[in-house]
Amino acid sequence: MVEIASETVLRMADDASVQHVGDGAVVLLARSGQLYTCNGTTEAFLDKVDGARNLDQIVDLLSDEFEVDKATLGEDMTALAVELVAEGILADPRA
Repeated sequence: MVEIASETVLRMADDASVQHVGDGAVVLLARSGQLYTCNGTTEAFLDKVDGARNLDQIVDLLSDEFEVDKATLGEDMTALAVELVAEGILADPRA
């Protein structure tokens, strides 16, 4: 399992693309053809992933959008980032 610290800069995998549809989004992984559906929270998170912001900066931006305790949001977004790296949607920060 990949460990993601608050200072880890996140970026989309090279073959991942996000398309906004209705109240959520879908992510397509070109190499495998897999399609993932995202809820609004994941969509908001992925919208902030730009290859320049670290996880803490993304959490700060999301805390402005959602009325959630920042510590809880940080834990949830760290777990989400780990899951998205495991699925190949986010680039592995060790690579």
